[in-house]
Amino acid sequence: MAEQLGDLAVFVSVARAGGFREAARAGGVSASSLSETVRRLEARLGVRLLHRTTRSVVPTEAGARLLDRLAPALGEVEAALDVVNGFRDRPAGTLRLNVPASAARLVLPALVPPFLAAYPDIRLDVIVEESFVDVLAAGCDAGIRYEERLEQDMIAVPIGPRRQRMATAAAPAYLASRGRPAHPRDLLQHACLRGRFASGAMPPWEFERKGEVVTVDPSGPLIVRVGGGGVDLAVDAALAGCGVIHLFEDWLRPHLDSGRLEPVLEPWWRPFSGPFLYYPGRRHLPAPLRAFIDFVRAWPPTALRAGPPEGEPAVARGTRARR
Repeated sequence: MAEQLGDLAVFVSVARAGGFREAARAGGVSASSLSETVRRLEARLGVRLLHRTTRSVVPTEAGARLLDRLAPALGEVEAALDVVNGFRDRPAGTLRLNVPASAARLVLPALVPPFLAAYPDIRLDVIVEESFVDVLAAGCDAGIRYEERLEQDMIAVPIGPRRQRMATAAAPAYLASRGRPAHPRDLLQHACLRGRFASGAMPPWEFERKGEVVTVDPSGPLIVRVGGGGVDLAVDAALAGCGVIHLFEDWLRPHLDSGRLEPVLEPWWRPFSGPFLYYPGRRHLPAPLRAFIDFVRAWPPTALRAGPPEGEPAVARGTRARR
C-alpha cells in the first residue's frame, strides 16, 4: 500500500509539473527514477496515464480523471500525516501557495525572506497564475486572491496593503507628442498597453471620481498575457514611450517617483481593497500553513495589519470576504 501511494504521488507531481525534469528539480530526485516509477504504475494499472513528447508531458484522459480524484485524496493524506508535525519543536514541510503575479511582485517579497528565516525547516513552493483556482485540486495549501476572485467556502485573512489603486501613466515623451488625457474617455484616442488573462478575457479600465464611475475599453499597439513576464514587457514599453499603461500603483510607483512615467488622470484612480490569503476550513491545518497564517497576522508593518482586528478572519466559511 505504501509503495502504491508513493507511485501515485509521483504521478501527481509529474502531471502538475508538466514534465519529468521539472518534477525532478522540484523534488530533488532524478528524472529517470520518476519516469521508471510512472512506467511501473502504468504497467500495474494496465493503462497509459501520461502522453510523453520531447517538449511536454500531459495526462491522457485516464490520467486526467485519476489526477482529479487523487489530488484531494493525497491532500487529505498529507494533512493526516502533518498532525505528527505538532509534536516537533518547530514546523517543517512544504507550504504550497497559489498567487497572482501582483502578489508575487508586491506582497510576498516583504514577507518571504523573514518567514523563511523564522522557519528554516519549511520549504515554500509558490505557483504564480492568474486564473480561478481550486487550491485543493491544484495541490496547494492556500492561495492569495482579491475578494471578487475568492473561492467559496474558504477562510480568508488580510495580507498585504489593505487599500490599493490602479494607476494610469505614460512616459513624458509620449505625453509631449500625443497630449494628456483630461477624461477617461479621452483614452479611446490614445495608444494603450493592455493585458489579457489566460482565459482570453481582457478587463476594461475602470475609473471613479466624485461618485462617477467610467469604464473604457481602449485599444493600442501591445497586448500582453497577465502574469509571467508579460506585465514587465508592458511596463518597459510604457517607459519607452509606446503608450499609456494602467496597472497597480505600487508596481508603477518607482517609475512615477523617478519621473520616467508621469501620472495620467490621477484624480480618477479607483481604489480597491487589498488581497487575502485564503485556505480551506480544515479542522487540522498543515503545520507550515498554520505557521504562515500566524506570521502574516503578526507581521509588524501597519500596511499589512490594517483592516479586520488581528486574529479575526476576514471571511467565514460559506461567505465571501468583505471589508
